[in-house]
Amino acid sequence: MNTSSDTVLVTGASGYLGTRVVADLLQRGTRVRAVVRSLDAEPALRAAVRRAGADDTGLELSLATLTEDAGWDAAVAGVAGIYHLASPMTLATEDANLLAPARDGALRVVRAARDAGIRRVVLTSSFAAVGYSPKPLNAEGEREYDEDDWTDPDAAGLPDYPRSKTLAERAAWDFVEREGKGLELVVLNPTWIAGPTLTADPRSSLQAFLAMLDGHMPLAPRQRFGIADVRDVSAAHLAAMGTPDAAGKRYLLLADGPTISWLGVASLLREHLGDLAAAAPTEEVPGDELPPLVIHNERAKAELGFTPRPAETTIFETLDDMRERGMLRRG
Repeated sequence: MNTSSDTVLVTGASGYLGTRVVADLLQRGTRVRAVVRSLDAEPALRAAVRRAGADDTGLELSLATLTEDAGWDAAVAGVAGIYHLASPMTLATEDANLLAPARDGALRVVRAARDAGIRRVVLTSSFAAVGYSPKPLNAEGEREYDEDDWTDPDAAGLPDYPRSKTLAERAAWDFVEREGKGLELVVLNPTWIAGPTLTADPRSSLQAFLAMLDGHMPLAPRQRFGIADVRDVSAAHLAAMGTPDAAGKRYLLLADGPTISWLGVASLLREHLGDLAAAAPTEEVPGDELPPLVIHNERAKAELGFTPRPAETTIFETLDDMRERGMLRRG
């Protein structure tokens, strides 16, 4: 196992964001130790990073899971830093199985980092841990969020995914404050991630595009959100590891400009794909009109050099990539 000081550890390495982060690190000449649950993931992971034009000779794999202690000491041995991306995700409202792996997995990573004397962990959280609890409207009638805001994990009706992200991030911060012994933590909180994928199949948020195109989302949910390009989110991860003053901070990541609704996404699908998007919803589920949503990304832009692509560019390039790779279908 390589123990060079230029080796970093990436959890969740075979996922939608993880493959992009691994590829970007390799392209910078950084060696990567990727944590996977099974070595069966190796061929697909190597194919994904090669798809980005990266040389995978600097990639090695290590076995560990979010739910067990076994493997973590070996995984962190000799690495210079950790990118903790792994966390279970679902589009379902209720899935209590998300909670323990998310929270306990984050604790396993920061504890192993502390014990190994690693300087910094960059943890991927989510806007779900920031803005899923309603706030009073500002003077302009908007709901406005920045890095000082937190989702209330005990709020009635909160879906299990934002609860899991909030509990995991809180647990990591609490551990570092109480028991970190000098360990630095940086947390990134992207909004809904889109952008061309390196994986062989559509993962995570890309499944929402398919749900619209297949007619499985006949009515658009009433929700507003930001768009974060997976390529920009990956770049922010690398910047977060290398920016000294980022220690102890959270960073919201999303495109500039107004946030978007599911109905707005459906409209862009029809604009860009024509007949292929004929089944995309044209109406929202019944309910009250939502106030405008404002999410601030100024901290990431000023401190991490975050330069996000426009949301429409991200969506259109995502659709082009999915179409070229045969991922789009009509159902």
